[in-house]
Amino acid sequence: MRPRKLLRIARWETTTGVGGVDRGAIAVVLAAIAFVGAVGVVGFVGGVAIEDGIYRVGVDEDSRFHAPAAEDPSLAVVEPDPAVVADGRLETGQGYDIHVRETADGTRLYLAEAGGEPTEKSRAAATAFREAVEAHNERRMRLESNETAAFPVVVTLEFVARDDADGAEAGGDGDSGSGGSGGGTGDGSGSGDGDDTGGPGGPSDGTGTGTGDGGVGAPSLGAFDLFGTADTAGSPSDISPPFPFQSLVLAFVFVLPLNFLIQAYGSSMLAERLDRRGELLLVAPVSPAEIVFGKTLPYFAAALGITTVIVAGLRLLGGGAGPLSVLAVVPLALLFLATTFLGAMFARSYKELTFVSVTVSTLLTTYAFVPAVFAGTSPVAFVSPLTIAVRDLTGAGVTVGQLAFATGPATLVAGVCFLLGLGVYREEDLFTQRPVHLKALDALAGRIRRPRSLVLVVALMVPFVFVAELLVVVLLFVLPVAVSVPLVFGAIAVVEELAKGVPVYAGFVRGRYDRTLGAAVAAGSAAGVGFFLAEKLSLAVQVVGLPEVAVADAAFQTGLGAGAGVVALLAVAPLLLHVVTATVSAVGGSRGRRGFLAGLAAAALLHLCYNVAVVSRLV
Repeated sequence: MRPRKLLRIARWETTTGVGGVDRGAIAVVLAAIAFVGAVGVVGFVGGVAIEDGIYRVGVDEDSRFHAPAAEDPSLAVVEPDPAVVADGRLETGQGYDIHVRETADGTRLYLAEAGGEPTEKSRAAATAFREAVEAHNERRMRLESNETAAFPVVVTLEFVARDDADGAEAGGDGDSGSGGSGGGTGDGSGSGDGDDTGGPGGPSDGTGTGTGDGGVGAPSLGAFDLFGTADTAGSPSDISPPFPFQSLVLAFVFVLPLNFLIQAYGSSMLAERLDRRGELLLVAPVSPAEIVFGKTLPYFAAALGITTVIVAGLRLLGGGAGPLSVLAVVPLALLFLATTFLGAMFARSYKELTFVSVTVSTLLTTYAFVPAVFAGTSPVAFVSPLTIAVRDLTGAGVTVGQLAFATGPATLVAGVCFLLGLGVYREEDLFTQRPVHLKALDALAGRIRRPRSLVLVVALMVPFVFVAELLVVVLLFVLPVAVSVPLVFGAIAVVEELAKGVPVYAGFVRGRYDRTLGAAVAAGSAAGVGFFLAEKLSLAVQVVGLPEVAVADAAFQTGLGAGAGVVALLAVAPLLLHVVTATVSAVGGSRGRRGFLAGLAAAALLHLCYNVAVVSRLV
């Protein structure tokens, strides 16, 4: 490709394609952004508390429990009526959810009952009341001038990522004095002065246990703590493993603009076909690749520009985002743009393109976001490039292997999508109105010249299979192995047989080879060999990305944990499987659509039997 031509087409797309976006659509997008921003501001400053005053608590103003109840917005304090608990019970309909009664013998808490049992609401009210008392005690102890008396024990925790934990030792300091510092510090509960409010079940014993304003959260983004996850005050019972909630939300902000960009990009690409604007470029002295990538360049640059602005804003606010976060968005931007380009080449109208783009963006957002939830807890998180951004936001580094594993599959799929789209970026396909599934077959058949061409075409399908299998692993690895492995076997059988069978069927539909038994066997054999050769690249998954994950071992059938003999067998035995199953679907495809569906079902069943009979015994 010639850079000068590429940049000229990009400049033309910037002035005509992007400038031609409907103003009404821009207004809707701006209004949506303003609405989200307004909601975010309301939530940031406090928002609307829908739980205010939902529990009615009867407590006297002179009671030591009055202040804790009055400070909690979810509790509505009302004047207690001793007559409602005269018989030792509090019935519903008396105007109280809980009733606090103090006597010389102690404090008694009554819960509203129905049929002799406390109601669900009264139980929830008691829980809220107990937490209010504990928070009140925590605040009082923090006002104590003698901090050592209030908090005689300080527990310091250091959360270590699982992949960095080898050889690390965990411990805690028992120093007395001020609370610990840093993201992993928790203040232990301790004895305060005799005035502290006791628990609601009895008189005060001079001790106070506090939860603070929340549990101990995960390490956050330095000085920038949008969601309050840096609050580490609390008793040891409040300490929980770190969960990068804030980082996940902020990383999702990187993906959100891509959903808007692909709408404009897809509309511009479809306009080339419907308005026949692309006809002028096709007769110009430029290649289809220069046209496509020149038109794509402004949108890709916009995606990186928006990401860079977000990263710069986070750094100004004290966050830890850096160039690694921008790098993580590159494969996602390419993947969003490539799949949208392919959808624009297949769609027949803007309505059809909307359906395709919404489906694609939903699937890709799921692929990007769901694995990142497990960042820091499981290696399956590195299925998504977004995990790299999460690790960057939390200050946890990544290795070169993890970076390649997270970004490689998405980049490969994007490249294949662009390649398939270029296959139909020609006059005979660009301006024809054909259903989406037939255009997809055209894109595959455009790369097929003879049966042996299937070796390369089916090999190009392997990145799609790779990403689909990784997503299956992410969705199923949390289930028990006895459940997840059979489900993985079934999903893998269907996905792989589709990847082998559809290109073969496309060749038959477009007349690339004869509908004879010999041609079907040759095509099936070529498809099986091509898939087998490309599939062996997935052995790197276990070595680099997903070591010691049972579901991944079952999905990719490497058998690395079962010895050298099993690894050698599983490296060769699938060749026969893929050739046989691809031949079965090819013979069915030579008989027409119904024959192809029947052959595909038979091939998937054979594949499943192989997985159950062979892989389940060896892996």
